Amino acid sequence: MRALLVVNPKATTTSGRTRDVLTHALRSDLKLEVAVTEYRGHARDLAREAASDGAVDLVVALGGDGTVNEVVNGLLAHGPSERVPRLAIVPGGSTNVFARALGLPNHPVEATGVLLDALEHRRERAISLGKAMTEGLPDRWFTFTAGLGFDAGVVGRVEEQRRSGRKSTHALYVREALRHYVTEREHRKSGPVTLELPGRAPQPGLVMTIVSNTSPWTFLGNRPVVPSPGASFETDLDVFGVTRMTAFGTARTVRQILRPHTPSEQSDPPRGPSGKHVVSYHDVRHFTLVSEEPAPFQVDGDHLGDRSRVSFTGVRRALRVIV
Repeated sequence: MRALLVVNPKATTTSGRTRDVLTHALRSDLKLEVAVTEYRGHARDLAREAASDGAVDLVVALGGDGTVNEVVNGLLAHGPSERVPRLAIVPGGSTNVFARALGLPNHPVEATGVLLDALEHRRERAISLGKAMTEGLPDRWFTFTAGLGFDAGVVGRVEEQRRSGRKSTHALYVREALRHYVTEREHRKSGPVTLELPGRAPQPGLVMTIVSNTSPWTFLGNRPVVPSPGASFETDLDVFGVTRMTAFGTARTVRQILRPHTPSEQSDPPRGPSGKHVVSYHDVRHFTLVSEEPAPFQVDGDHLGDRSRVSFTGVRRALRVIV
């Protein structure tokens, strides 16, 4: 099998030595070409070229969620098709949310072992993805989550801290979430975002909107975050929103989102957050988020600036992943 290994040399948990070991292991089973990213967006460009010229059957992303998201967007630059190379992931970032959502080990060497075993036994999975569309800007595919409003503001704060040299940890996300809560006092009372669903009355006043493509996922270490427990890689998108963030109500919602799901409950329908100010929709194919003023926007933990209107669509069986 012909493969392209896309390496992010700045990946948080991957050293040059580890990269060399992984490359050697993959070359034992694959006709492997290695490309090292040199700028933001380079992984997307490399994957797009691989998908366009038909030179490879598999693209392996070695890096964090940002690298994986770029590779996915490159592979699907012209949309899903049978000609698109398969995707494999070797986690090398600080959180590796998508890789863990697929059930992969968080350690790059262990994940490489799983990848080689999956290739030997021809294990792959066709997964659904989400696509975010803003007029005048390129469409953006996402693998596990997107958001407009409060949660995206937290992601933006974390990125600012990382640019100043802070390491991305679950403690950093918690700290920045608390700081953002304090500074967004006015928006906590009545949010600027309206959810527009085909065939339904608009839902205005959203402070926070989280779009999920799978469940659970998390930026908080091994602690699962479950805003939409019914979301999966086999369905369309789920939407979770909050119209008011009081101190008591927010604490209650956070407890519900972080509520563990014990093995004895596995046969029961999953329970999502509930409450007077909670809005939730499951398995939605098309919808739009409209903000009265530009609001922070993120996909897969990557802050993309402020947006006033973003349309979303779920695309089933959009990509084949080696697992």
